[in-house]
Amino acid sequence: MRWKTVLTLGMLTAMIASGCREDSSAAAKATDQSGAKNQLTGRLTLTGSSTIAPLAAEIARRFEQQHPGVRIDVQSGGSGKGIADVRAGTADIGMASRALKAGEQDLEAYPIAADGVCLIVHARNEISQLDNDQVISVYTDRINNWKQLGGADLPITVVHKAEGRATLEVFLSYLGMENPAIHPDVIVGDNEHGIKTVAGAPGAVGYVSIGTAEANISAGVPIRMLPMQGVPATTENVATGRFPMSRPLNLVTSASPAPLSRAFIDYCQSEEVHDLIVAQYFVPTQR
Repeated sequence: MRWKTVLTLGMLTAMIASGCREDSSAAAKATDQSGAKNQLTGRLTLTGSSTIAPLAAEIARRFEQQHPGVRIDVQSGGSGKGIADVRAGTADIGMASRALKAGEQDLEAYPIAADGVCLIVHARNEISQLDNDQVISVYTDRINNWKQLGGADLPITVVHKAEGRATLEVFLSYLGMENPAIHPDVIVGDNEHGIKTVAGAPGAVGYVSIGTAEANISAGVPIRMLPMQGVPATTENVATGRFPMSRPLNLVTSASPAPLSRAFIDYCQSEEVHDLIVAQYFVPTQR
């Protein structure tokens, strides 16, 4: 009888040990599954504003480093394209460097930064500022020589943005103008195109993102930003709300963004990327 007792106790011990191993294995498996759930995977496509695109690309690179299973493709083309692509389902997230319009309320906008739109002239241009009426007169061809504004005897080259560009809409809205009233000499696409055009033509005037203009001036590009209503065009004045021609930089999605899109948007709105926003000469927004 004694050996039976020993055998029974041995079997009981083995069963308990086996059960513990199974529980431990199940717990480890659950932990692995839980860990897998926390790992983001998938692809995102962003299209739209050429103002936001360089910043979005920098944020995307950092996000991919933290989530190796994620790949993010950032394309420009203008705010209008970003909104159209989201609606068509060809982009997960649109980039719009303006507020949503009344007819776009089916979409959701998530601000990640703020920027201003300023007038730029060539660095050698002697003009220190233009008031709103003068700007309107220049863009409607009622004034076409800098001499009429107290500057050099030099024809004015009017640089204007193409349809679908957010800077165009901000510019027109601020001045209360309609696009057909504009008489441009050159039509450009993104901000870099506008800056390159003005930098290459001493008589040119254009309007671009303050952030992009500041970055180019820091790099030695021969342009100068003009104040608006006496307020210098700086990111500091955009941050304080003093600069009159400013705008939000938004990410745009459908009403119910997918989890990966929502995670990337949350990251773009977090303090973790404020250094990237400031490095691009934009103003971080506070959630």
